[in-house]
Amino acid sequence: MNAAVLEEYQEPLAIRDVPRPEPEPDGVVARVDACGVCRSDWHGWQGNWEWFDYKPPRGHILGHEPAGTVIAAGDEVESVSEGDRIAIPFNFACGRCLECRNGYENLCENHLGLGFQEGAPGAFAEEVPIPNADINAVPLPEGLDPVEVAGLGCRFMTAFRGMAHQAAVGRGQDVVVYGLGGIGLSAVHIADALGANVIGVDIMDEKLDLAEDLGAVETVDASEADPVKAVVDLTDGGADVSLDALGIEETCRNAINSLGTRGTHVQIGLTPREQEGYTSIPTDALVMGEIEIYGSSGLQPSRYHEIFDMVRTEKLEPGKVITERIGLEELNDELAAMTDFETVGIPVVTEFAD
Repeated sequence: MNAAVLEEYQEPLAIRDVPRPEPEPDGVVARVDACGVCRSDWHGWQGNWEWFDYKPPRGHILGHEPAGTVIAAGDEVESVSEGDRIAIPFNFACGRCLECRNGYENLCENHLGLGFQEGAPGAFAEEVPIPNADINAVPLPEGLDPVEVAGLGCRFMTAFRGMAHQAAVGRGQDVVVYGLGGIGLSAVHIADALGANVIGVDIMDEKLDLAEDLGAVETVDASEADPVKAVVDLTDGGADVSLDALGIEETCRNAINSLGTRGTHVQIGLTPREQEGYTSIPTDALVMGEIEIYGSSGLQPSRYHEIFDMVRTEKLEPGKVITERIGLEELNDELAAMTDFETVGIPVVTEFAD
């Protein structure tokens, strides 16, 4: 089958033929109908994230935001069968550890990072294997477009957990989102659907415009104005919730400083190589303002129904964040564009064969 293989970091992925996967007894193999291209893929391609064991090995297939159709199932699988359309999380859970048993499959102690870790070849390929399918292969309700669902397993689900669960956004709260890439734009759309007044911050006009289309009531061009002052002025003293979707020190610090007292900060953006997992934050402001900080990493597959229900009732339209449909041979161009933050919205691979 055709796949995009990491042969050398920061060099073009090799689009070549690889063996087709076989399902484990508790797993399935899915035909990949669509797979989002995420900045996390860029980090893997760059060779980042060895500091938390997410640096993909050479020879690995990248891609972690797929939707697909089951084409083969192991004998032990009960929840899905051949022909079922499924959403696929980026953190494969074991179903047995303490976190899984407590309903936090997204934090599984034995998780495998799809497209990043040994044992979990990614979905920039015609087919992808899924272990523990009764947990990790989530049936799609009728009427959901697999292309629009691509990306739910990472960006949209992580943004949803951050906004709906961790920060419990709603009730007309003021929310500011720093960094309007795929996660940031998803967060804008979700926070708007939850009833918040959303402000988007970025330096690209196209991203700011798209944020407004997705529900932002205000946007701030951080290249033209002090974003912290602008947000504090717009919210009459500071936002209730902030989200850093980028992960660099400047956006994290600015997001926290944009909060009012007793505000909540959600960190989703992961750090680049220069920071290696650490960021300086305004500690005294956290203390004096009694600021709360949360992380967000994916969404439990057992709670995907929350998003599916909001999509069914058209409160959420994940397809609005998709800006481009590409073939596998165009993937390298998208990754290269991410180096200079040139991509807008979510590009999705929809053609995999030669």
